[in-house]
Amino acid sequence: MNSYVSRVLDGLNKTYPWEKEFLQAAKEVLESLSLVMAREKKYEKHRILERITEPERLISFKVVWVDDKGEVQINRGYRIQFNSAIGPYKGGLRFHPSVNQGILKFLGFEQIFKNSLTGLPMGGAKGGSNFDPKGKSDNEVQRFCQSFMTELFRHIGPDTDVPAGDIGVGGREIGFLEGQYKRLAISNGCVLTGKGLNWGGSLIRPEATGYGSTYFAEEMLKTRKDGFKGKTVLVSGSGNVAQYTIEKVTQLGGKVVSASDSNGTIIDKDGIDAEKLNYIMELKNVHRGRISEYAKKFKKADYIEGKKPWGLVKAEVAFPSATQNEINGDDAKALVKNGCICVSEGANMPSTPEAVDVFLANKVLYGPGKAANAGGVATSGLEMSQNSMRLRWEKDEVDSRLHQIMINIHKAAAEAAEEYGTPGNYVNGANIAGFKKVADAMIDLGL
Repeated sequence: MNSYVSRVLDGLNKTYPWEKEFLQAAKEVLESLSLVMAREKKYEKHRILERITEPERLISFKVVWVDDKGEVQINRGYRIQFNSAIGPYKGGLRFHPSVNQGILKFLGFEQIFKNSLTGLPMGGAKGGSNFDPKGKSDNEVQRFCQSFMTELFRHIGPDTDVPAGDIGVGGREIGFLEGQYKRLAISNGCVLTGKGLNWGGSLIRPEATGYGSTYFAEEMLKTRKDGFKGKTVLVSGSGNVAQYTIEKVTQLGGKVVSASDSNGTIIDKDGIDAEKLNYIMELKNVHRGRISEYAKKFKKADYIEGKKPWGLVKAEVAFPSATQNEINGDDAKALVKNGCICVSEGANMPSTPEAVDVFLANKVLYGPGKAANAGGVATSGLEMSQNSMRLRWEKDEVDSRLHQIMINIHKAAAEAAEEYGTPGNYVNGANIAGFKKVADAMIDLGL
């Protein structure tokens, strides 16, 4: 490891020992950047690594709201504005009990490089709350969102910081948040992405992350003159990312045999076709049910409680699309043993460092989240463009632009990996390509 990188990592470990997810993300990125630091001394001269690993602004606040019983509830709210060198802050809001400052710092840090890779002028940020929308009424969610935005609105704006949705923040929550922003800011400028189609949203936005990770996997497979046709595919999760990964993989000729949630996994060896996918979408998006119901509806499917898909069945391609660190070293070994040749991450940092080492050691085509799942934020950027121009592009145009962005991201990561002597290593390539654009901008802008 480069001595400059080592010093910076030591400093982060001493300063933030409790932020394990952030430290994991920082280590992964900075280890890749050792290759750059050894060759280009300007980044150490300008202390870019110290600057890029500290948020420009970290906002923390309480959110007080009243539930349907008339009782006062209190949650924590956050917005971490990490880096704005190449454009306004951009990144999602996550409402989930697991949310804390360390997780949001990891997500915001990753967002810097992900946004850079898209080629669009967007900085990196992340935010959210430990509020859990599950089991809450629409009125309770509305009251919470209004209270959350009452504090956040003064820190965001169309040219300052443009949040989006994430886990626990879908169309309903975005609507309540945007409505409160408009009332408080006395502005009709759109400040959130992921909006409803009838008030400024973009076609393809719900599909974007799943489609994008599939397009990235397609590009990786092409490097070996291969494709999805005839491939068995594992997908984890059953939310938006997983749903549209299943849809696009199926369109490209693959057979998806799994979906999951926090309770367990279904395996359907006949494949999840359009009819079965529609059932999952209704189950999860409308009824907010558990994936176990799938096996009751489709009798040939198996439900395995408490298990993730990895290792349950042989498959050539895997899409971890649920949450961080869902694939550990043993899971990765099981995937490799069962014939997996390609992993494309739909979630943020879903593979532990041990799992990544297994993939790279076994020459698995491995697309890290900051590259493979950048389709979501890329389409958010396209939504911002449409809002600014007061235009609405048709579905095929947005999908075409998204597809081209994912091709460009793959090309940038592959070329950076080649340039720095690690051909085929998309971890190094994505980190280096994303970093250099932002770092050079930071130097150009001065202190």
